[in-house]
Amino acid sequence: MTGFQRRLDARLVLSVVAIGVMSFAGVVVETAMNIAFPALMTEFGVSTARVQWITTGYLLVLAAIMPISSLLNRRFRTRSLFLTAMALFVAGTVLCAAAPRFDLLIGGRLIQGVGTGIALPLMFNVVLKQAPLDRLGTMMGVATLITAIAPAVGPSLGGYLIGALGWRSIFLILLPFLLAALLLGALTIREAHEPERVPFAPVQFAALAAGFTCFVLAMNAASTAGFASARVLVLTGCAAALVGAFCALSRRSHAPLLRIGVFADRTFALSILYVVLVQGIVLALGYLIPYYAQVGAGAGSFAAGCLLLPGCVVGACLTPFGGRILDRLGPARPIVAGAVFGAAAMALFALLGVRGGTTARLAWIYLLVPVCQGLSISNSMTHALRGLPDDLQADGNAALNTVQQLGGAIGTAVATAIVNAAQAADPADPVAATTAGTRQVFWLLLGVMIVAGLLAGAAVLPKTPVADPPVPAAPVQ
Repeated sequence: MTGFQRRLDARLVLSVVAIGVMSFAGVVVETAMNIAFPALMTEFGVSTARVQWITTGYLLVLAAIMPISSLLNRRFRTRSLFLTAMALFVAGTVLCAAAPRFDLLIGGRLIQGVGTGIALPLMFNVVLKQAPLDRLGTMMGVATLITAIAPAVGPSLGGYLIGALGWRSIFLILLPFLLAALLLGALTIREAHEPERVPFAPVQFAALAAGFTCFVLAMNAASTAGFASARVLVLTGCAAALVGAFCALSRRSHAPLLRIGVFADRTFALSILYVVLVQGIVLALGYLIPYYAQVGAGAGSFAAGCLLLPGCVVGACLTPFGGRILDRLGPARPIVAGAVFGAAAMALFALLGVRGGTTARLAWIYLLVPVCQGLSISNSMTHALRGLPDDLQADGNAALNTVQQLGGAIGTAVATAIVNAAQAADPADPVAATTAGTRQVFWLLLGVMIVAGLLAGAAVLPKTPVADPPVPAAPVQ
């Protein structure tokens, strides 16, 4: 929109909060419903494999919608996208709360996934296009805060509500907040651009959506059958082939669905790898710690869920502060410091996490994880995106949000597969087996975090300027 002026005011903050409430609700429900699986299996008479579609179906929809967020952002007005996303999410929430059958509950979760898939990238696009450049880190920190604390809130909130009011209350309690956010967003969201007539590429979309679907299904199968099973290998191969086909189609297209040229930027590519690895670690811990607390240490569901809550509070306080450090001192210091805190947390988990049969130690160590997130995740995203040309930032944002979800799926699948393998090896002693599997996951996550830290360090190194060709010496007269 010609003449749009970036400014940090109450209206911008409130618009980010309005969109963020729905994004927060989407992630909270995703993690809270994991606690509800036993109750759902009892009420609807479904198996473990079927109940997992509550999460798997939701992830499939996210994986299909998020890659086209760049196209949606260019093609439609920001307020229209928000209202559409909110209407879909509210409709899905009502359907889930009232669902008399399991298939209707799944349907509600799929509708919620469409809403979250639109809203989550939209929140970051609003920040990128409307926040002043000298406060971009701070506002990206505020936006990231909304999604960073949700995985920790979900298990504790879900554990409490299920015990006190039943699983349907997880959805009912969100409705007043969603309706308030709907009104707030309708009143505060500004338009920073005029819609463009961007063509939709159905073949590209089909290839990408099918590829991500195969990948999510592969991760879901790996959590129970192991990564070496024939089904996982076939699905992973299909995913790679379909994503490769999408990349080939995008290169030849005059109107690509997602401009993959963003990955040619070294800083963006390294930063996105770092974010993916840390997101996988965080989601793996979000599953592993409550599970070990219940099965390996005998804690109740609510107590197990609350282990992550102190870290959630730390993250809530730190994330905007981390963005302010970037605005004042640049990206290198907060990103590298965050990676160091992450490596320290993983080392402590590996060395001390499951010793003594106590769970309190896990909560104390987990406090370091949101410090890592607060200092490095949002700042890595900001560092990656602000280095792209303006016309590629929406594509970069779409790629970042998509791979974050896929990274989370990988992390959860790996942790589940390792613990399941340990339990299968020692079925007579599930406590000892769960403890051994948890320890193995912690050591693996330490290795992943070390690799992530190296990537973070490389991402903040200054780009090597291209040297000018030497000027030929003048001939001697």
